[in-house]
Amino acid sequence: MKNRQLVFFIGFVVLIALVVGPACATKKFVQGEAAALDKKIADVSTEVEASQKRIKEHDDQLATIGSLIPQHDGQFKAVDGKIEEVKTLIRGNLVLTATLKNNDAKFKFDSAELSPEAKSFLDQFVQNLIEENKGVFIEIQGHTDSTGTDEVNMALGQKRAEAVMMYLYKQYRIPLHRMSVVSMGSSVPVADNSSRDGRSQNRRVEILVYE
Repeated sequence: MKNRQLVFFIGFVVLIALVVGPACATKKFVQGEAAALDKKIADVSTEVEASQKRIKEHDDQLATIGSLIPQHDGQFKAVDGKIEEVKTLIRGNLVLTATLKNNDAKFKFDSAELSPEAKSFLDQFVQNLIEENKGVFIEIQGHTDSTGTDEVNMALGQKRAEAVMMYLYKQYRIPLHRMSVVSMGSSVPVADNSSRDGRSQNRRVEILVYE
């Protein structure tokens, strides 16, 4: 009888071990997986916080740059104003004007090359300057007729004005810092562009001499 009770007890203990053992192992596995998942979540949270910090720093930098732009704009405007003041001081009073007309210059179509007639005109212009014998500043304006687009006319007027300036510099060594060129394009006509004669008059180079 005792032996049967002992066998029954041992069997009961073995049964308990078989039931409880896997349950404990399963619990440990779940706990381990949960810990690993918690670590991953913590790592992701840390990365998100770092990214948010970098984004905020970037936004702060952009805000700083944005606040500086109006300051730089003001500085550029101030510099532009000073340049205009210097130009005004250099130019002084208008003492002489000369107009190199198309009939004199004989510019070819879409060309800025100076003809012999144009060079002869400029030679006489320089002779007049020598006779004046004054320190001067020369502004050279290029003008065109209304044929063509505004962009083409502005570029052509600039080229013709520069051709005059370079002739005065190379031939007579008039200092470049005492000359400036500007293209007026077709914006300042002196005659009606609807006629051939009017367009011819509008194709010109005007030279303004300041004391």
